[in-house]
Amino acid sequence: MPSSALQRKSGGYSPIMPLPPPGPTTRVIVTGASSGIGAAVARALAHRGHPTTLVARREDALTDLAAELGPQHEVHAADLGTDAGLDAARGLLDDERVVGLVNAAGFGVTGRVAELAGDAGGRAALGDLVRLNVLALHDLTVAAVGALTRRGRPGAILNVSSITAFQPLPGAASYAAGKAFVQSFSEAVHAELAGTGVTLTTVSPGLTRTGFADAAGTDAFDQVPDLLVGEARDVAEAGVEAMARGDRSVTPGLVNQLTALGGRFAPRTLLLPALDAGMRAFDA
Repeated sequence: MPSSALQRKSGGYSPIMPLPPPGPTTRVIVTGASSGIGAAVARALAHRGHPTTLVARREDALTDLAAELGPQHEVHAADLGTDAGLDAARGLLDDERVVGLVNAAGFGVTGRVAELAGDAGGRAALGDLVRLNVLALHDLTVAAVGALTRRGRPGAILNVSSITAFQPLPGAASYAAGKAFVQSFSEAVHAELAGTGVTLTTVSPGLTRTGFADAAGTDAFDQVPDLLVGEARDVAEAGVEAMARGDRSVTPGLVNQLTALGGRFAPRTLLLPALDAGMRAFDA
C-alpha cells in the first residue's frame, strides 16, 4: 500500500481513505465526462454517493448525464484545449467542497508523423492532442494538488493513462508519448504527496470500448478479439476503487498487466519492430 495512504498509529501504520466519504459538503470534478471512461467514472462515483461536477465540451451530453445521475451533479461546459476553458476548469478547484479530481479528458490521433507533418490538419491535430492530453492534465493536476493540500484534509486525484504509456508506439507516437508523460508525472507526484493525506492515482487501461477509436480514426478495435477489449465501466470501477484507496496506480485486467510489463522490460530492438508491424497491419 502506498505510504501516502497510511497514517501513524501506536504499534504501526493503519490505512486511511484519501477520498472522503460522500456528502453535501464534498464534490469530485470529472473532466471528459461527456462520454467513454470519463462518463463511466462519473457513474461509478455517483453509485458510491459522491456528488460530481461534470466537465467537457459538449454541454448537451453533460446535461443528459447529470439528469441520469441526479440533482446533486453539476454541469460545467468547457473546452480544456483552450486557455479560456482551462482557466474556467481550474477555477472550479476553488470550491471548498472539492475533495477530488478525475482527469479523463483526452483523445487519440493515429498515423505516421511524417505523413501527418505534411498536412495542416494533421499537424493541428497533434498539437491539440498534446495541449489536451498533456498540458491541460498537468495544469489541472498542479492546481488540484495546491488546492487540496492547502485545505489540510484528505483528497484524491485520478489521472487516466494507458498501457501505451509503457512503450513507444509507432503509428500513435504522440499519443503514447503523452500517456508516458502522464504515467511518469503522476507516479512522481504520488510519491511527493506521501504524508499529506492527498494522493494521486493513475489508471492505465488497454483497448476499451469508448468513442476513442472513432475519434482517433482507427478500426483497431474491430480487428482484435473481444476478449482483449475492455469495457469503460470496468476501467472506471478499477480506477475509482484505486483512487479511494490512494493507490499509486492500477492496470485493469491480466492481459493489460502483462502487456504493460512487456512494454517496460522487452528490448526496444525487438519490441519496436513488432509494434510497428502490428500498427501497420491495423492500417492495411
